[in-house]
Amino acid sequence: MSAPPRPGAAASRGLALPPAAEPATTTSPTGRGVEPATAIPPTGPGAGPEQQHAAPVRGPRLTVGIIGAGRVGPVLGAALARAGHRVAAVTGTSATARERIARLLPGVEVRPAGEVARAATDLLLIAVPDDALAAVVTGLADTGALRPGQVVAHTSGAHGTDVLAPALAAGALPLAVHPAMTFTGTADDLSRLPGISYGVTAPASLRAYAARLVADLGGVPEWIAEPDRPLYHAALAHGANHLVTLVNEAADRLRDAGVGDPAKVLRPLLEAALGNALRLGDAALTGPVSRGDAGTIARHLDRLAVTAPDSVPSYLALARRTADRAIAAGRLRPVDAEPLLGVLADRDRDIVRDRAGVSGRTATRGGAA
Repeated sequence: MSAPPRPGAAASRGLALPPAAEPATTTSPTGRGVEPATAIPPTGPGAGPEQQHAAPVRGPRLTVGIIGAGRVGPVLGAALARAGHRVAAVTGTSATARERIARLLPGVEVRPAGEVARAATDLLLIAVPDDALAAVVTGLADTGALRPGQVVAHTSGAHGTDVLAPALAAGALPLAVHPAMTFTGTADDLSRLPGISYGVTAPASLRAYAARLVADLGGVPEWIAEPDRPLYHAALAHGANHLVTLVNEAADRLRDAGVGDPAKVLRPLLEAALGNALRLGDAALTGPVSRGDAGTIARHLDRLAVTAPDSVPSYLALARRTADRAIAAGRLRPVDAEPLLGVLADRDRDIVRDRAGVSGRTATRGGAA
């Protein structure tokens, strides 16, 4: 893939951001479009497996700095290096971070954040936890590490470009580029990047640049408005992070039931359920809630209350939301849902009563003391 345009020099002279260069392509054998240029492996020393699919760079490459050596930053850095860009420096203090850098970005210098920002003459990529992002950006701006024309991008899903206001005030160009993917921080992640979506928030003048940058990462941009970033991120967290919790809860309950290999039982079921849900939406719903089987749900809750009481509130919440969606989709008639909803409401009241009892006993003990 080609390099995105280099905005730094032109922007620093007060010029408009240059138009994005087209990706490096060759004519499709079918004659119906274009395909990426054939990848060639690097020939320089130290080229590891993470760099062995580097596409030829046509036009100027970017000089990139990466702040954050968690699971995301080094992987995206390796992807940019594979696309032909130069990663000049990266931060990393812990032994784990340095080992990850050595594996994914061999030969790249490890420096303090301010030095990384200064070395990133074209693109500074900040990949730090959501709640740390604002302080990192402010610190870089306050110390003069940012400059006019430099693109400052972050990988947070929760934030758009507002959090980059200090960088904008310093003359930098703000960009939010969030990969909609879960990361392990290993080379395996690189094989998952092609075709994934990136939640992008960018000023109009930077949209073409952002699209080319995402293309160099092998992805597809999804344009997210600034006010919609929390909703976008909530959807991904609910669908992916909470899915991990849900799957592990199910695996734990299977172990409680005597199943030796929960993954063997769950894998085909969950893969089918996920595929059906993505393809069919609410029409994919099956199971006792969709049938209004109140007695079955009551037995589930009875046994969970004994074996895994901490699982009961989440089971209730998901069963109630499932019932709501089943009714709205016409999968469950309201009249058939009444007994089921009654069971769920009764168990909710039990939980509230039990919590009130615990709170009262705690207050009594405190007063006696």
